[in-house]
Amino acid sequence: MENYPKISIVTPNYNQEKYLEETILSVLNQGYPNLEYIIIDGGSTDGSVDIINKYADRLAYWESVPDKGMYDAIRKGFEKSTGEIMAWINSDDMYQSKSFFTVSEIFTKYKEVNWLLGFPSVYDAMGRVVECPHTLRQWSKYDLFIGQYQWIQQESVFWRRSLWEKAGSRIESELKYAGDFELWFRFFNFEKLYVTTAILSGFRMRDGEQLSMKQKDAYDAEIRSVLKTKIYTEEEQSILKKYNKRKSQFLFLSKFKILNAKLILDKFKLDNFGYPPVISFDRHEQCFKIGNL
Repeated sequence: MENYPKISIVTPNYNQEKYLEETILSVLNQGYPNLEYIIIDGGSTDGSVDIINKYADRLAYWESVPDKGMYDAIRKGFEKSTGEIMAWINSDDMYQSKSFFTVSEIFTKYKEVNWLLGFPSVYDAMGRVVECPHTLRQWSKYDLFIGQYQWIQQESVFWRRSLWEKAGSRIESELKYAGDFELWFRFFNFEKLYVTTAILSGFRMRDGEQLSMKQKDAYDAEIRSVLKTKIYTEEEQSILKKYNKRKSQFLFLSKFKILNAKLILDKFKLDNFGYPPVISFDRHEQCFKIGNL
């Protein structure tokens, strides 16, 4: 297993029998030789437990006990985990085939990468890939500080345990909606977020009572509460002040079609906010490389 760092995946679940098995198989069918898979079920009353039992011999740990919600389940799962690389996937989303090998290759080859985001994609209720954004988005902590957080796609994020430990080895289980944002917010205090052109996973845009879709206003409200806790350094205050000044100027001028405010603001962010380079696939050498697109 020397060439394959242990990857720990946690799946929280509650009454998601309709999609749970597809999620489980998207993890187990990776064929990754050093996998630690943990499922934390919140005491489901549908057929979820029967599905989990079907794969119990391939799981590192599972339980079905009432909990305080999704982030409480994720917290419990990570407390049981031991892998060098960590991630969680909700019980309706799915990983792309062989994505763990991509993650392993990148983290093994590039020690400076401690936090990775794959190219976002969307599944429909049938499990078809129906959408991929047309451009690859790069991120820095200042995007979050200025309220531009759409979207660090949670199911495509992987990180090293060393970063998890630096950031407090915790997920805020008291939050109901935005525990992912709060974790990214803390990660940004220590490391840059690298992005790759590889599609690692997908978010399922499904029917029914999908919490992430129905409660967007509540999600945004929790994000605002997290942002209010931030104490900015002098450097951060200076850059944010400069950005806000440029934004006001550019938006005013754009009304008169003097310039394209979005393009100029995007360049300003790229020049000032310290984005790491993109990790893309070299077709000739058949491997992933760090560099500009």
